[in-house]
Amino acid sequence: MPQSRHLLSGLGLSLMMASLGVQAGGLSSEHKAFGKTQDGTAIEQYVLRNSHGLQATVITYGGVLQSLKVPDKHGKFEDVVLGFDDVQGYQSGKAFFGATIGRYGNRLAQGAFELDGKRYQMPLNDGPNSLHGGALGFDKRVWKAQPVKTKDSVGVTLSYLSPDGEMGFPGNLKVDVTYSLNDNNELRIEYKASTDKPTVLNLTNHSYFNLAGAGNGDVLKQLATLHASHYTPVNGTLIPTGELAPVAGTPMDFRQPTAIGQRIKDDHPQLKFAEPKQGGFDFNWVLDTQGDVSQLAADVRDPQSGRRLQLYTSEPGVQFYTSNFLDGSVKGKAGKAYGHWSAFTLETQHYPDSPNQPGFPSTRLDPGQTYTQSTVLKFSAG
Repeated sequence: MPQSRHLLSGLGLSLMMASLGVQAGGLSSEHKAFGKTQDGTAIEQYVLRNSHGLQATVITYGGVLQSLKVPDKHGKFEDVVLGFDDVQGYQSGKAFFGATIGRYGNRLAQGAFELDGKRYQMPLNDGPNSLHGGALGFDKRVWKAQPVKTKDSVGVTLSYLSPDGEMGFPGNLKVDVTYSLNDNNELRIEYKASTDKPTVLNLTNHSYFNLAGAGNGDVLKQLATLHASHYTPVNGTLIPTGELAPVAGTPMDFRQPTAIGQRIKDDHPQLKFAEPKQGGFDFNWVLDTQGDVSQLAADVRDPQSGRRLQLYTSEPGVQFYTSNFLDGSVKGKAGKAYGHWSAFTLETQHYPDSPNQPGFPSTRLDPGQTYTQSTVLKFSAG
């Protein structure tokens, strides 16, 4: 699969009420107002469409993938990502629906790490640990946006400057995230970042997918394939032990298409760590693709609708999470309740707690280096 990388810096836009269209062949995009935050900051919504009718919507609050409308085998469109109809839902929510995650996706043990002999402390927001960059991570920031287009895609580049010391992380960090859609039904998410001090960085997208449609029941009968022979086992606070364990003979073996619910309730200690009451998946899989974005990393299919999601990534791991802690109390788009196991995530990433795990691939970023990450979501139906 050929790569295309947008390296455009984001520019602030003042258009709040008007809609602006961009055309690229059978592709189109527009942007419009999406309400205001509690402090009155205007939020924009960017809608990307291809000639097959697939539609991705991104908002400037949290860099969120707010909507993703995909056809089933009969041509019926459903929004397959969980989320909210207004910015207030995202501002008050704690589940990271659709958000750009940073500075550090997943968990840091005790919310701390060491760089060059200096200890850095993040706020704790997940028991004894820091999760997804802290309570005010990138998912709670307002991003600047600039529409982008090529002859083959339409998109939007979101930009954010994270100041030195934000949530305890060192360095002024400049981040660009580009969402782009093409006529191959591929939604690409491409990341670029640079820093003026040594720091650590692990960016990802936290979309919750239900291929039957957001809020339309659970995902237990959907078939998942993860091209990963190993995963990173965790302790009771979901911090990796440092081991790369084989999936063979465990409920974590998704090397062949397997119903998500087939082994989700197995009596396995790792599943109890992920969800003590009923079991569930919330682990990092070590991808056999080893960062080759041309190789299929994960594949999920809904037998009933025929919708299929294929994932490609430059990252060494993916966090497969089955929304274990949604309990029906969250009311999402169109007022639908999001219940237990109502979605799955595929968070492409470096491994959790890597700065504290010398055996894991490094997440260090130094001045003069450029962080890049590329993830592709390809949709089909049949």
